[in-house]
Amino acid sequence: MQIRPDLYIVLDVPDEILIDRCVGRRLDPVTGKIYHIKFFPPESEEIKARLVTRPDDTEEKVKSRLEIYKQNAEAVSSSYSNITKKINGSRSKEEVFKEVESSLSQLQKNKEIQRTLGKSIVDMKKGSGSSSQDTWRGIPTRLNNIPHSREIRKYFYDDVIQATQRAVNDGKTRLKVDINIPELNPEMDVYRIGTLMELVRGLALSFADDGIRIKVCVQGSMGEGALAGMPLQLAGSRKILEFMDWGDYGAKGTFINIGSIGAAEVEEQDDLYILVAPQNAVGNCIIDDLRAMTNAAEHRPVILINARLKDLPGSSGIMQTMGRDQRLKYAASFESCYFFRLLYYAGTQYPIMGAIRMSYPYRYELYKRVDEPSGKEKYVILSTFPERPTTDEINDTFEGKPRNETRKSSGIWGFLSGIL
Repeated sequence: MQIRPDLYIVLDVPDEILIDRCVGRRLDPVTGKIYHIKFFPPESEEIKARLVTRPDDTEEKVKSRLEIYKQNAEAVSSSYSNITKKINGSRSKEEVFKEVESSLSQLQKNKEIQRTLGKSIVDMKKGSGSSSQDTWRGIPTRLNNIPHSREIRKYFYDDVIQATQRAVNDGKTRLKVDINIPELNPEMDVYRIGTLMELVRGLALSFADDGIRIKVCVQGSMGEGALAGMPLQLAGSRKILEFMDWGDYGAKGTFINIGSIGAAEVEEQDDLYILVAPQNAVGNCIIDDLRAMTNAAEHRPVILINARLKDLPGSSGIMQTMGRDQRLKYAASFESCYFFRLLYYAGTQYPIMGAIRMSYPYRYELYKRVDEPSGKEKYVILSTFPERPTTDEINDTFEGKPRNETRKSSGIWGFLSGIL
């Protein structure tokens, strides 16, 4: 079993300083004591005369060890990017120690937050009987009736909140929520930005009610000059958040603040960040700002709501290939805590074929929509998956084929290849 550390601290020191400090070391063969000709000289000329240079402290050996260190540091940074803290090690030891101490203090603070969240979830379970998967009521019906009823919207808000709180309580810090009911699908003409804002408000207040300080962030204008702008899905969203009703006890401005996506928005008093539909636009990539923000947030949870981080063409119409692998790897580093998507025949909005749902920490569930003789509809679970099912896995399950049987995607089932 691999034990994941709480924090990696990497001292970032220029090569020439590291080499100088190693090459300048000297060994006293009599006492075994290590000196440095510049930073820690011997106490007397007698000791100085007998000092020798260790075989490992030659410039060639030091450069070789430095390359190995860099490779290990890069591997750590890639594998544990969410818990790696780089510190400028070329400053005085007092300054370095102060920053290390600050990082450890923030880590301890985050653990206290998670303990608080754990208590709130336990209290929530006591008040409602249970929030476990066993008591889940199933997928609401009539999801093509637009606008959605208040009951349907609240049903999904609560589903998202419970899954997200469980994930944060388990120490997850890089999370994403993907919910694709018609009113939250920007590719449909029934998309309602007010439903997205209600979901964000409900999630933020669920944490703020327990004394957690939240910053809700919307990306700002991207590009310059004639190319300046932002995705249509987010147009006006920040103003809506600013003017929304945030409860009778004045959570906004105290426990909840509104900001943008970027490292400059990360402040010491923030405990958790909710990012509203961050997405790339043609010619502009949000991932660099997003990565800088999550690095600055360190161990504090960052939750993406309906992110769209796939690569898009540049302003010239050519795909942005530079750094593409790193962007895709970073985008994939966020763990799903909630996923819901309706499946349609032939890619249309009607009729609904079924749905995929995942609520942390449970498995992905594949449902089929069934019309009963009475005229009512219901969703029947067909199978569960440890990971998000592929197109072929969904096709095979609907056709009743064993999972290890290969098949070609064809007929009316072929449409799924363009959905998932």
